[in-house]
Amino acid sequence: MDDRTLLRTAADRLEALAARTTAGDWRTGGLLATRPEVIAYREGRTEHVAEARAGSAAWITVVSPAVAAPLAGWLRTAADAPTVEPAATAVARTLLERLP
Repeated sequence: MDDRTLLRTAADRLEALAARTTAGDWRTGGLLATRPEVIAYREGRTEHVAEARAGSAAWITVVSPAVAAPLAGWLRTAADAPTVEPAATAVARTLLERLP
């Protein structure tokens, strides 16, 4: 897939994921009764993200669904630019490795 298609595909899939996710302004606080299993792989070890809440909560709240629209907009703008920005392509590739 060419870089422009890659950028647009990542933008579309990011918005689709955000649309299925709990909307709103995510902040840390309180505990949920249930949660999906999320494992972090780091330096040859694994760590259950729920157990590493102090280290991951801020990251999760920063990258809430509220970030999807402006990030997708940036990817689309980058796709339409005369020259494709390498950073945008790198972000799109990383997203597409992880987005359903």
